[in-house]
Amino acid sequence: MTTRREGRELALQALYSKDLVTQDPSTTLKRIIESFGEGEDPTLSANSKAYAFASELVSGVAGHLQEIDGRIAEKSKHWSMARMARVDLNILRLAVFELLYRPDIPKNVTMNEAIEVAKKFGADDSASFVNGILDEIASSVTDKE
Repeated sequence: MTTRREGRELALQALYSKDLVTQDPSTTLKRIIESFGEGEDPTLSANSKAYAFASELVSGVAGHLQEIDGRIAEKSKHWSMARMARVDLNILRLAVFELLYRPDIPKNVTMNEAIEVAKKFGADDSASFVNGILDEIASSVTDKE
């Protein structure tokens, strides 16, 4: 697994946890590392590249949440955000943040990574759901606005 994939998965866990417990997602990310990373897997230490990337994603999503959620709501036909599975919604949030604010990551990489993470963490239809909404959003984003 790549460092960025690990980072995306950590960020997803932190954002999902934030939806369940009212807590800053950066604090949640630190707790995830403390509980599951250090000691067992040195690639998931608080000093790792995966953690650094996850931290960037979590901070970015938190800092632009209103705009990100607006884009998702605009493109999710027949699905209110309240009805979306929390895992799917947070995968979308991460990917939309990358599409809008990470010009160093190609659109197709962002989309493929989101789909793979959805396959791993979501329900059976999560990957196609995420793909459909991201395709709509990506087509409206001019080369990394």
